[in-house]
Amino acid sequence: MYSPDDAQRYADRHTTPESPLLARLNRETHVQLLHARMLSGHAQGRLLSMLSHMVRPRRVLELGTFTGYSALCLAEGLTTDGLLHTVEQNPELETRIRRYVREAGEENRIQLHIGNARELVPALTETWDLVFIDADKINNDTYYELVLPQVRPGGFLLIDNVLWGGKVLDEYPVKPSDKDTFAVRAFNDKVQADERVENVFLPLRDGLLLVRKR
Repeated sequence: MYSPDDAQRYADRHTTPESPLLARLNRETHVQLLHARMLSGHAQGRLLSMLSHMVRPRRVLELGTFTGYSALCLAEGLTTDGLLHTVEQNPELETRIRRYVREAGEENRIQLHIGNARELVPALTETWDLVFIDADKINNDTYYELVLPQVRPGGFLLIDNVLWGGKVLDEYPVKPSDKDTFAVRAFNDKVQADERVENVFLPLRDGLLLVRKR
């Protein structure tokens, strides 16, 4: 019987490789930064790119840039006049993000905002075709309610880390102090019951929730 790790390795071998630039960013992130697992990585990055190519978005919003890997993947499917706004709270990551955006030749299509998403997003007077939420998990619901009114009917949202290391499963004992796990569980349940949207839970990597606004 195969293991999940065996299946993932097989899947990786049968997924289009990441570009040399993305591979370098992937490697640099893992070597130089703590919490490198926050990076989307090869398989998820190719899925983000594929979905972006399918949707052909004119306006994309990302909450949680980290080192810029997912932003570069999402930008691959933008229309010729498309623009991706990405929000990162940690100013220490700004130089690295801008360097890779520049090397990718995406300076005119990726706009980086440094600061608190709850303050910055309301000032972005856009209608979103695609939104990727990959920020602090305890505020998933806050971000969801913040951006959903700005998403066009038929537009899509993606929310990352909805498996939360498997802690959301009913069989997993959760300590009362684990507020993040309770928040992710509650958010997943909310979206499942939300009549404003349709949703598919993808158990890729740490879980990706694909949502379409009705």
